Amino acid sequence: MAEHDPPAAKVDGPGRQRRRRKGRRGKSRPSVPGTGKAKGRPQREAPTQKADAAPREYNDNSVPASVGPDETRQGQSQPASLHNNQSKDGPPRQGPPRQSYAAIDLGTNNCRLLIARPSGENFTVIDAFSRVVRLGEGLAQSGRLSDEAMDRTLAALRVCAEKLKRRNVFLARSVATEACRRAENGPEFIERVRRETGIALDIISAREEARLAVLGCHVLLEDGLGPAMIFDIGGGSTELVLIESTGTVPRILDWQSVPWGVVSLTESCGPEGHTLEDRLERYRHMHSLVAESFSAFSKRVAPARENAGQDGPLRLLGTSGTVTTLASLHLELPQYDRRMVDGLIVPAESMREISSRLSSMAVEDRREVNCIGRERADLVVAGCAILEAILDLWPAGRLGVADRGIREGILRSLIASHGHGRGHASRTTSAGVRRAVASR
Repeated sequence: MAEHDPPAAKVDGPGRQRRRRKGRRGKSRPSVPGTGKAKGRPQREAPTQKADAAPREYNDNSVPASVGPDETRQGQSQPASLHNNQSKDGPPRQGPPRQSYAAIDLGTNNCRLLIARPSGENFTVIDAFSRVVRLGEGLAQSGRLSDEAMDRTLAALRVCAEKLKRRNVFLARSVATEACRRAENGPEFIERVRRETGIALDIISAREEARLAVLGCHVLLEDGLGPAMIFDIGGGSTELVLIESTGTVPRILDWQSVPWGVVSLTESCGPEGHTLEDRLERYRHMHSLVAESFSAFSKRVAPARENAGQDGPLRLLGTSGTVTTLASLHLELPQYDRRMVDGLIVPAESMREISSRLSSMAVEDRREVNCIGRERADLVVAGCAILEAILDLWPAGRLGVADRGIREGILRSLIASHGHGRGHASRTTSAGVRRAVASR
């Protein structure tokens, strides 16, 4: 779903960090201000967790006490191999190792891993990994995953597999989303991943994808009455979920998934033009395609939209690389900082203004903008078009920003389902139930 997860550092392999280049040395990058820095403080903050750093608590209010009936279906969450008590990252442990849980989210644009241990009602992140793999590159034209894209993705998944082993992961769930759902050779690639890395990826439905995203980020939704909208702009699809947030776990009232994400929309609309008018026309075309795909859902949620407006301001929360990037530009950050962005509340008008500015810029200029860079310069305009279509559909005055989603939803599901039955889970592991990373 979310097309990128932009931490300050990426892990290139065990014990080694690779920092993203911020631009040419000696040359400052231009900023794209919106309405200036936000006056309000973020609702909640979760510090950026660098891989292999000291564990830090994931600062959410709670792990939902109840989970959906399909969260632990056979073949989705699998006990991982428990190795000896010797950790490669430190001295031998005394006694049995503390159980850790892992979530892998393989999307159209990114491969992301999160490993955590339960910590009271929350969890502590002990390792994380994110890499742009562009698995869905060329999928819109060919209907297949390319050899180059699969090779890039496999390289990232091998890093994930090593981390699962090194961190003594007890239980993991690994999911693949839109690219593997749509690709003719998606199932073949899933089998290749299992054979070459030991990771058993589960191609989940769009409905399950939406549910996990909501579970992962709903705690950042502003307090209020009436229905609220949560959305996730991915690489290959976008999910919108109308929820009732009165309980501990939000109740889904309606939802919609459309096959427009930043990668699929960019590729479907062709290359950018050389003139300002060409770029603006392409942006209008992107917006119209997305708006048309939302039209049926917009009619369905119209009564809820009207009723919610009577109870107070409309509430809207977004989880995606698009919203986190635009939030960074709103704050005029010199580089991405998760602690500043996750939980931020941004005026919707600021996001529209920034979208308008980016849509008029040439791709060469966008590459030099702080917090965009080369990896996202060609995709961010499509994200802006999708975001503006969402703001038209659910015209909230403020937008909540979440740098969390499917991975966090998976971890909550695993911990809530197995955290109070560790003895049984350990017996299951010793009995040799299917492992997240198979012995090879």
